[in-house]
Order: sequence, then structure tokens, then C-alpha cells
Amino acid sequence: MSLIVTGEAVVLELRPASFAARALGLAIDVVFHAVLLVAVLWGLSAAGRDLDDAAGRALVLTGVVFSLVVVPVGLETLTRGRSLGKLATGLRVVRDDGGAIRFRHAVIRGLTGFLEIYLTFGGLALAVALFNDKSRRLGDLLAGTYSVRGRVPVERAAAVFVPPALLPWASTADIGRIPDATARRAAQFIRQAGRMAPASRAAMAASVAAELSAHVAPSPPPATGPEDFLAAVVAERRNREFSRLAQARRRNSAVGERLQKLPFGE
Repeated sequence: MSLIVTGEAVVLELRPASFAARALGLAIDVVFHAVLLVAVLWGLSAAGRDLDDAAGRALVLTGVVFSLVVVPVGLETLTRGRSLGKLATGLRVVRDDGGAIRFRHAVIRGLTGFLEIYLTFGGLALAVALFNDKSRRLGDLLAGTYSVRGRVPVERAAAVFVPPALLPWASTADIGRIPDATARRAAQFIRQAGRMAPASRAAMAASVAAELSAHVAPSPPPATGPEDFLAAVVAERRNREFSRLAQARRRNSAVGERLQKLPFGE
């Protein structure tokens, strides 16, 4: 996974495409553009039967450039980094900083791709992609781009609830002083706990629980485990926030109904 920090200090998690996915997408693109080239050349030959050899060669060159350079560049520009092969494999081309590519990136990739894909029968592209961590071909290196996975499985939200043994304590505990950053760390731990190694999970739970306990009063019952403590606080904080929002919504609705009943001037 590639971690990118934007100018606003937001961390982006991007998953570079694998070599196999890129190769499959490239093969689909090559077949598509080859079929397009045949169709274009057939159409040009039918339209230019009465032309001399020089004009015919110019038409063939035009068809090749249109099918193998202009169309790929246009598709990637209009779709912000997609092509037929990338759509089929769920990939997208992005800049090194994680942003969408622009026309100049697509032009560099398209012109270089004509050399490394078609003039060398894909050998140069495959050789370069095999020897870098993000499976980038030469056009990506020159343009400052790489391919990422656009279809990432959606993680199922972890069910967070107050353990039954802690319900009496959680309902009366003072948790209003918990800083937002600390609450986010506790919620993030609960989401990721199932993917952590047992030793790391236990150490992280103890660390976050110790930080959280400084802002909670009274302390939880004796022998309460760190994970149960975190789950109880996070779930109770969420439930109280939902209740507060629901009450505010009901108050606003009641005020709106009273305003509608007030007599208006004729």
C-alpha cells in the first residue's frame, strides 16, 4: 500500500496495481487498439482507392497515429486515467502525488507507449515494469504516474456495543471530556483489532486504554479488560451523540411546526 500525505496533511492510502493486473489491462488495450487500427485502415483504404502511393502511405501513417496514439491519449485524458483495459481490470492511472492525471501526462504516456509497447512488441514495457516496486513502465517513469487499484473491497463496519457487564457503569460515566483525537484512536483500534497480531493487539489496547482512562470518570469496574473498556467508551459516546442529535432534530421540528401555526399578516 502506498501512503501519500497531501498538502492539507491528509494521508491517502493507495494500492499500486500488481504486475499481473497491469499486464492483463495492457493486453486488453493492445487488442482493442489493434482492432481499431484494422477498422480505420480498412475505412481509409476504401475511401482512398484512387490516391497515389505517397498519399496512401500518408493515410496509413495517419491511421496508425490516430489508433495507437491519439485514441489512447484522448481516452486517458477524458476519463482521468482510465482506458478500456483499466476499466476491465479495475485500475486507474494517477500522478505520483495521488492526483488525477492531466493532458500532458497522457501525452507523455501515449508517445512513450508507442515506442515501448508497439515498436518493441511490449518487451521494453515489461522489462522496465519488472524492475520497480510499482510495476511502472517507461511512460509512467517519464510522466510521473503509476497505476492503482480502483476497486478495493469495502470493509464491513465493526459492530461496537457496550459489554453487558459494563452497562451500569457506562450509563453514568463522565466521558464528555475525551479529546476527539483520543476518541478517534480508540475507534480506529476497534476497527483494526481483528487484523492485528495478538501481541500487538494487546499492547495497543493497553496503550490506548491508558490514554483514554485519563479523561473518563469514574474508573471502570476492577478486572475490566482494555478492549472491553475501549468498546464501552466508544459505543456509549456514539449512543449519546446519536441521542443528542435526535433530540436536537425533534426540537427543530417542534419549533418549525409552531412557526407554521403562527398567524401571518393578511
